[in-house]
Amino acid sequence: MKKIFLLMLAMMTLMLTACGNTDAANPKGNKILVAYFSCTGNTKNLAQTTANVVNADLFEIKAKIPYSSDDLNWHDKNTRSSIEMNDPHMRPEIADKIENFDQYSTIILAYPIWWNQEPRIIDTFLESYDFTNVKIIPICTSGGSEINSSVNGIKKLVPKAKVTDGQRFNSSASDKEIKNWISEKL
Repeated sequence: MKKIFLLMLAMMTLMLTACGNTDAANPKGNKILVAYFSCTGNTKNLAQTTANVVNADLFEIKAKIPYSSDDLNWHDKNTRSSIEMNDPHMRPEIADKIENFDQYSTIILAYPIWWNQEPRIIDTFLESYDFTNVKIIPICTSGGSEINSSVNGIKKLVPKAKVTDGQRFNSSASDKEIKNWISEKL
């Protein structure tokens, strides 16, 4: 009888311990992901440096149909990027999905600024996952445009996420510069 009692006590303890580890308010994991979109390599460099600085996983947001250099000519209204950016409902298809997205509580989202906004493929990415209670930290590369308009666009697309202020970085930003800014957001 004593053995049965001890066995039941051990099983109850295990069950209570397992239940105690469930956080109903935040079902997401605690890992950080740097998700980035880059056509020319500038944003890729920023994303890789950021992932190294904060010890995060890295995921490249790739278009199912890759962009060519001709697609990016913003001087031509008939190029792919111009057509996409002129249609707020355009959603370019993404090549790959993130496995086990729920393990991430923080997403550092890196992208170039196109026409003072996030590229439409970023909108596709944001609409592809449940960002409820996920912190999104936007970072971008740009020749001169600020990030504020794109951050507002992100907030509209994922209203249940916790979107922080964003930061524009040079593609050759130093580890220290990135770490100092990101550490305030994490």
